[in-house]
Amino acid sequence: MALTWEIVRWILLTIVIINELAAIFTVFREKRDIAATWAWLLVLTLIPVIGFIIYAFLGRKPTHGQLNRIKSQTRLKLKEAVERQKKQFKNMPKPKHYIMQVYRRTVMLFQSIDESFLSRHNHVDVFTDGNVLFSRMFDEIADAKKSIHIEFYTIYNDKIGNHLRTLLEQKAAEGVEVRVLYDSWGSMGVKPSFYANLRELGGYATPFLMARSNIFDFRINYRDHRKIVVIDGQTAYIGGFNIGDQYLGRSPKFGPWRDTHLRVVGGGVYGMERQFIGDWNASVQKKTSVIKHYHPYFPPIKVRNGNTALQTVSSGPEGELEKIKMGYLRLINVATDHIWIQTPYLIPDDSILDALQVAAHAGIDVRIMIPCKPDHPFVYRATQYYARALANQGVTIYTYQKGFLHAKTMMVDGRIASVGSANLDFRSFKLNFEINAFMYDSQLTDQLEQIYVNDIRNCRVMTPERFADQSHWLKFKQRFSRLLSPIL
Repeated sequence: MALTWEIVRWILLTIVIINELAAIFTVFREKRDIAATWAWLLVLTLIPVIGFIIYAFLGRKPTHGQLNRIKSQTRLKLKEAVERQKKQFKNMPKPKHYIMQVYRRTVMLFQSIDESFLSRHNHVDVFTDGNVLFSRMFDEIADAKKSIHIEFYTIYNDKIGNHLRTLLEQKAAEGVEVRVLYDSWGSMGVKPSFYANLRELGGYATPFLMARSNIFDFRINYRDHRKIVVIDGQTAYIGGFNIGDQYLGRSPKFGPWRDTHLRVVGGGVYGMERQFIGDWNASVQKKTSVIKHYHPYFPPIKVRNGNTALQTVSSGPEGELEKIKMGYLRLINVATDHIWIQTPYLIPDDSILDALQVAAHAGIDVRIMIPCKPDHPFVYRATQYYARALANQGVTIYTYQKGFLHAKTMMVDGRIASVGSANLDFRSFKLNFEINAFMYDSQLTDQLEQIYVNDIRNCRVMTPERFADQSHWLKFKQRFSRLLSPIL
């Protein structure tokens, strides 16, 4: 018996040693920030063997070939316009008014880090109800004459997903160019055959970065989280909604769905079209499916009553800079009166956390609205942890009670706003492919803030005292989830 236990002990010791060596090799063979490195070492060492299964889902990065396909995509003809704008802004006399200085420097930031073209005189509509949004969007798709470009993290095989597919098949049969780019993980359960009839009718559909099956591509992170629709190069949609019945409030689990999406008419459409074409060309397998001639997709756009200046900013793991996070930091740091944020996932890194705390202690009215219910348990517990930490530093925390809050918005001083796909979390900053619209328009920002005020009526204020009254078990789950926050 003693010999048997000695053999078992040596086997277990060998497994532990191999596991530790494999953990070190796995974590350090790819470039990561310090927080993510320690988080993965914690998972791989404390949960032998099973930790590597978790890593297969959450830790593996896209291949160098996939990332190079994204990096190698040309920024199209807008790069020349951006260079001209850079020179114009650089040579302008320094504005005397502080607000104009903030405006100018923020524009230059995005020009520098993302070659983001500033488009003036856009007309922007705001949607918070999925039924209204998709009714308008589908009507415009039905009226399309030349091209329909669609990119979503999620397109489900459900009622609205089938409605969209049928509509796209009709347009393809009419000779309209239809291209659909979807994420294979976000569109879980949707097989390539879902688009077979669309392809037969002359349309195109492909998963992002050629991930054709979840059997071979089971990464939860490093996904295409963007939501882009461009119709005839004239009208575009961007925001937080995906294509699925739950986004129309048809899911008993989530109830009413509260999100924010934009319809844009104007030069801002070009930034979204440019991003779609780059993502599309990086993802298709057949050379015949590549978009080679760009000019037809950037027609002249005439806008009446357009007052919104905007820049579209994209970020993803293919680049060194966390561009949208830098944009969020910029908006937080230049605030002089208030910062109002909505995000379903509040898992900020140290830079965002410090900036929010500095703003709150400096007397800025910092408000953050999060959901009252989880859709991902660990993510929500980490969200609660950071919400509690910020509440203790003077930030007002609201939990939205009327269904699920999925909006990703930031409004600053009633003058600048951001709406898009990026949450205030590690995943959106570092791990996924995202796109946001940053807008310089006091009227539009005021409209978004009025929506925020209306949402407060359906919220509960989470004071430090209410957080303190939470159970010890709940607080433990929050603290444990926080340790994993760099990889959630």
